[in-house]
Amino acid sequence: MILPVLAALAEPTRLSAMRILHDGSEHCVCELMGKLGATQSRMSRHMQVLKQAGLVVDRRDAQWVRYRIRTDLPTHLKALLTAALVEEKVMA
Repeated sequence: MILPVLAALAEPTRLSAMRILHDGSEHCVCELMGKLGATQSRMSRHMQVLKQAGLVVDRRDAQWVRYRIRTDLPTHLKALLTAALVEEKVMA
């Protein structure tokens, strides 16, 4: 399960999306699109990769799809995500 997570986080747009989601709130694709400068289809594909890697969950709210980081991530994946987000912050 760790290789799909590493692959998902290796892409800069997905890592930036995870940084936004790291605040613990739900965020819709339209919000992520605006903050990351991505098209709707591109952002949706990125979020699908993160979902398939087991990092995020989604919830449909009328025409919107809202994403958040899974609250039940295993400890080792939480640590990996934290390390990836800290690394991105240090390198920025």
